[in-house]
Amino acid sequence: MMAEREPTCSDAEVEAALAALPGWYLQDGWIRRVFTTDGWPTTLMLVNAIGYVAEAAYHHPDLSVTWGRVIVKLRTHSAGGLTPKDFELARRLEEVVLWRPAGPGLTGTPNAFVRGGDPR
Repeated sequence: MMAEREPTCSDAEVEAALAALPGWYLQDGWIRRVFTTDGWPTTLMLVNAIGYVAEAAYHHPDLSVTWGRVIVKLRTHSAGGLTPKDFELARRLEEVVLWRPAGPGLTGTPNAFVRGGDPR
């Protein structure tokens, strides 16, 4: 007996989910996000943070990594398209990699660090 594929999101569901994720865009059936960094050490920290979150979620993006840039691509391979899991992981990645302290205790890095990049 063959297992049923997880249902994929409709075009309207994809559009609504992307509207809530500024910086993410749809291209070739994947949702994507570009993050830029201030250099190689920060890029490696970013990749490790993404890897940690993805492994905890047991949902793994494709990454393209260069000196000061990481492109994250998400889709649910087993479903053959986009599912709510992709958008949930995208939201979590946004929270983790773009988090900065807002309170009086932690002041945050003075470096350019990680930021949302040009989507294309």
